Amino acid sequence: MKITDIQVHPVQAPGRTFVVVLVSTDAGINGVGEAGLQRRWRGIEGVVEHLRCWLVGQDPFRIEYLWQRMSRGGFYPADRLIGSTISGIDIALWDIKGQALGVPVYELLGGRCRDHVEVFSNPGNLDTSVQPEDEALYRKLVQDADPDATAEIARRQLQRGQKYFRIGPPTQRESFESRRSVRQLLDQLRAVRQVAGDDVELMVDLHTRLTLDEAIWFCREAEPLGIFAVEDPIRSEHSHGYQQIRQRTGVPLAAGEQWANKWEFREAIENKWIDYARVDLCIAGGLTEGKKIAAMAETHYVKMLFHNPLGPICTAASLHLDLACENAGPQEVLFPPGDVLPDVFTCDFQMDGVRLTVPTSPGIGVKFNIEAARQYPAEMTEPPHFHRPDGSFTNY
Repeated sequence: MKITDIQVHPVQAPGRTFVVVLVSTDAGINGVGEAGLQRRWRGIEGVVEHLRCWLVGQDPFRIEYLWQRMSRGGFYPADRLIGSTISGIDIALWDIKGQALGVPVYELLGGRCRDHVEVFSNPGNLDTSVQPEDEALYRKLVQDADPDATAEIARRQLQRGQKYFRIGPPTQRESFESRRSVRQLLDQLRAVRQVAGDDVELMVDLHTRLTLDEAIWFCREAEPLGIFAVEDPIRSEHSHGYQQIRQRTGVPLAAGEQWANKWEFREAIENKWIDYARVDLCIAGGLTEGKKIAAMAETHYVKMLFHNPLGPICTAASLHLDLACENAGPQEVLFPPGDVLPDVFTCDFQMDGVRLTVPTSPGIGVKFNIEAARQYPAEMTEPPHFHRPDGSFTNY
């Protein structure tokens, strides 16, 4: 079997661009993957143009060999752009191998070590039917950071079986005032804990927006609340900052959604600066690299908390590694399978309450309809560009 082509198919979903990578073979087996950096899909197309010239004609079963050559063959180490492209191709290669051998990908990764995978998300993402009164509460949560509305949403989600409740720092349109935001966020979390008690697991995604002193301040104030995890409090470029946070607070820390390979995770894991590794399989090198990071993390009692802001293919890849990974935690899902562009993506797994079911079909269990995808051409989109009150720029 030989690779005959690699194509990029960016698909516009509501609020997100899914960058689908399709790898074709002369055996008629096509594999699907997904690349990260979804708002920079033109860059993904460019990297594929460079890689295609030598990938065509290669044996798709030689996944490790092809991964090493893609990552190291261009002299400069793979960064987030090249890493995202490698991720999409790598996931597609695992899909091809699973289809060719007639087994789900998790069987190739060592087989299942669990029967289901729990899910967490942002408020509202997993609710299939949001009532008008819920919408008003969501507006108060997002626009006003209202503690009472936040607590009520958490209570209702808990009634629906959602154990994890995650929120982020409040913003004002494209303005971010960090100290005010931290105080508001702490008020929201305290209100949720008072209403929901210990039945809810509180999660906070700080989106790398805080300075080191602000992150330590927030974590120390949040300690009495029994937080499940505080995600990415500081800039990803400053991994050594987690050492200082770790020394001054006991709050569980999660980091890594912007890190591009095992080398960037190494120090944080080996020095136990973090409790959860937020590997994004569509940025950090796909399943091949993700499994290595998970094995490294296991030796240091660090759990996996796979980052997944993307579509069904990223969800599927994460699910397969969750199933085969002893130290996997709950799985992030922002776009439940079957809910987003069902005419484009057909999934052999689904949401069963707040769990992902086990795929049984060969490969990763996602079929991609190219013809239907043409109805959703990708758009050039940008996230909010946040500024401080003095006009200086800060992280998204």
